[in-house]
Amino acid sequence: MNAITMVIGSICILMIAYRLYGTFMAVKVLKLDDSKKTPAHEFEDGKDYVPTNRWVTFGHHFAAIAAAGPLVGPILAAQFGYLPGLLWLLIGAVIGGAVHDAVVLFASMRQRGESLAEVAKKELGPVAGFCTGLAMLFIITITMAGLSMVVLHALENNPWGTFSVGITIPIAMAVGLYHRKTGNLKGASIAGFILIMAAVFCGPYIQDSQLGEWLTLDVKTLSIILPVYAFFAAALPVWLLLAPRDYLSSFMKIGVFVALIAGVFVVNPTLQMPAFTKFIHGGGPVLNGPVWPFISITIACGAISGFHAFVGSGTTPKMLDRWTDIKSVGFGAMLVECVVGIMALVAATALHPGDYFAINSAPEVFKTLGMDTVNLPQLSKEIGLNLEGRTGGAVTLAVGMTYIFTDIPWFSKLASFFFQFVIMFEALFILTAIDSGTRVARYLIQDFGGAFYKPLKRVDWIPGNIFASALACLLWGYLLFSGDIGSVWALFGVSNQLMASIGLIIGATVILKVADKRRYMLTCLIPLAYLYVTVNYAGYWMVKNVYLNSAAAGYNVLNGILSIIMLVLGVVIMVTAVKNWLENWNRPEVKLSRKTA
Repeated sequence: MNAITMVIGSICILMIAYRLYGTFMAVKVLKLDDSKKTPAHEFEDGKDYVPTNRWVTFGHHFAAIAAAGPLVGPILAAQFGYLPGLLWLLIGAVIGGAVHDAVVLFASMRQRGESLAEVAKKELGPVAGFCTGLAMLFIITITMAGLSMVVLHALENNPWGTFSVGITIPIAMAVGLYHRKTGNLKGASIAGFILIMAAVFCGPYIQDSQLGEWLTLDVKTLSIILPVYAFFAAALPVWLLLAPRDYLSSFMKIGVFVALIAGVFVVNPTLQMPAFTKFIHGGGPVLNGPVWPFISITIACGAISGFHAFVGSGTTPKMLDRWTDIKSVGFGAMLVECVVGIMALVAATALHPGDYFAINSAPEVFKTLGMDTVNLPQLSKEIGLNLEGRTGGAVTLAVGMTYIFTDIPWFSKLASFFFQFVIMFEALFILTAIDSGTRVARYLIQDFGGAFYKPLKRVDWIPGNIFASALACLLWGYLLFSGDIGSVWALFGVSNQLMASIGLIIGATVILKVADKRRYMLTCLIPLAYLYVTVNYAGYWMVKNVYLNSAAAGYNVLNGILSIIMLVLGVVIMVTAVKNWLENWNRPEVKLSRKTA
């Protein structure tokens, strides 16, 4: 298969899905009504509840949900071949991810824009609410530390990247202030975009200056700076830093992938990875498990991801100007993220299989595969960096995009520039999720703490905001600084999709209460059935074959215990939900209202 066929076909499918299925969800299932006030208008406070232009909210939401997942997940899953990843991205995004994001956003907005834990408490009861909150706090802490660790290695001793990423903070604040004072979004957007692009292209000159020496930072220094930045992003009014920074970052994110799509149309690379590889049954050098269930665990963001529930029940529901914006912001942003995942898959599978596995395998493991590198030695020479054994997916994306761009005659001599640019682009992708994620962690801490000290629950109480923001940064900042997150990062794949299952459970509960027809619950129940079985089997497989298997390379009793705890929390929530569904299904007044309708 060539890349153009994959890209055009995928975009057509997603556009049709948005037009038909997205409209069905908005009009028939959720019955979105703009005559009602959104939480942003009803509780407007100028800090968290701020009615925001739809496209600014879209930019913030997309930037927040599109972290490392849609970049790294499809690249790692390319081990199985291009077809399993492509099918899961398209089916998962349309049937699962877009529905999940829309219903979670809707459920949160029905409850004043509160967190999913509070929504679960009100819709399913205190037990489900507590279990959901505990799972969310656990997952968000791991996520923030893990994503930050990726950024550390991208910016370590890299003054160009540190300057390009860091300068977006004052630029965003200036744009936020200008837009707040004048209301001129177009002027603010143009000025902000020009400044950000200027910062990126000034990077090489900064690198060779005195400022470049000051910005050459080690991992420990960066691991202190990042939580400090996240504290201000979480504590300051959303319009001042978080929203404009994410909005401006979305230009770069979407722009890079538009450029990649254009590059694919110009070069039309052949997908050199086969549709299926011999590793679909397990035992691969990148992912040890079989294609199912691990294709749906490895590719989360881009298909369906529980992390989106944090944003959809955190910052975004407090910003939407109209109820119908849920379609474009919730449903639409997920489909755009699917395109990001597909382009990452193209970048990985356009590489020769020998080059792909040489990057994503330890050198001693690669020697046992019986493969030879083809283009990698030349690429390493042009980029000026030994690329073998750089596992994790980030370098593979940068190499794949560089490989496509430098096949265009005008860019053939710019391999090192493109490689470094993509590495920084990935860092920017991740940082926008860190600031939003930390703000969501702040909300979760305030929800939990509010049960013991009521003023803490008020999002307009400044001392409580500062305390909760500081505690959130301290929790993941400690893991980041100590490096302990490496021992539990493998849990993220399972726990993240368990969170998505919880989001679908709550979505189904809300649909049962608001929809005209009970069968509309199937929009959530069908993806929930698949995902719940998948995540529980994946957790069981990891516990049995890795965590509690003393002969396995990943043997870790703590990871096994934590996995079991997370799965038990999921079972408790599911049992509570089924009981709630049966009660609501058989209530006479519900049946009467439907007959009357």
